[in-house]
Amino acid sequence: MSRSSRLISRKVVFTGRVFRVERDHVRLPNGRRAVQDIVRHRGSVVLLPQPAPGEIILIRQYRHAIRRWIWELPAGSLDPGETVRTAARRECEEEIGLTPRRIRRLISLYPTPGFCDERMDFFLCTGLIPVQGEVAHDADEEIHPKRFTLKQASKLIKTREIIDMKTVVGLGLLANETKRLARW
Repeated sequence: MSRSSRLISRKVVFTGRVFRVERDHVRLPNGRRAVQDIVRHRGSVVLLPQPAPGEIILIRQYRHAIRRWIWELPAGSLDPGETVRTAARRECEEEIGLTPRRIRRLISLYPTPGFCDERMDFFLCTGLIPVQGEVAHDADEEIHPKRFTLKQASKLIKTREIIDMKTVVGLGLLANETKRLARW
């Protein structure tokens, strides 16, 4: 089980603003040859901005790929050369207009490892204070932040207003974190 695949050749078939697609010809651990289309991504951060215990800030955003508005956790891709901690602070400021005094990484996950190398780093953001000056949103974003109790956010999953996996996972992480702290 310790063997890995061996790259035979690679061709870049698409390069975009957020990711690129490579077509790899590989020899698999079982010895067979295969063609794999891989999405290469710099990585992203997912924020759990908690203005007070038992609360979370979600954003409402239109997602063209699924052609609907959804509630989700603030998140964003890393800029070239940017650390995940710096990206978490930047995205928090850009998406909800608040600067976290404290940022703690909870977990790193790969959402779609079958075809993509994107790693999502989940950060708990607390001690939130308003950003000084104007908030700079990305040109392609229309974001509406709102504060919810964890119970209210959980109901948004049941009513299918939260349908993206990172938000469901993030809220589960926060619920577990809240229970852990309550045991202290």
